[in-house]
Amino acid sequence: MLVDRLWHSRDRADVARLEAQARLIAAYEERRWPRRPSSIAELIRHLMDQHGLTRADMAPILGTPSRVSEMLRGKKGLSVAMVQRLRARFHVPADLLLPAPEKAPAVRLRHRRRVGLGR
Repeated sequence: MLVDRLWHSRDRADVARLEAQARLIAAYEERRWPRRPSSIAELIRHLMDQHGLTRADMAPILGTPSRVSEMLRGKKGLSVAMVQRLRARFHVPADLLLPAPEKAPAVRLRHRRRVGLGR
């Protein structure tokens, strides 16, 4: 395979070719298997798994056992205090713990004409 052949080369042309090939492979993989953002509940379950924690262990961080359950089912969001406690406990950036911003709906041009902004 081309990548195997270029991997250990010190020739500048081979290194440049390997970098270009890596970009092509990454673009192909992203197009073929796009990443979807994890939900906050999935992230918390992952952190719990990585640290060997149970739902009961999460109660001091998220509030009550019922709140932990609601959070892990995706029924409730995190408060600012919960985000701070999760950041302190797991050393993760706050932006991972906040919901993704919603996209604004597209504006249709035909509506502009109705309100007198078009021709």
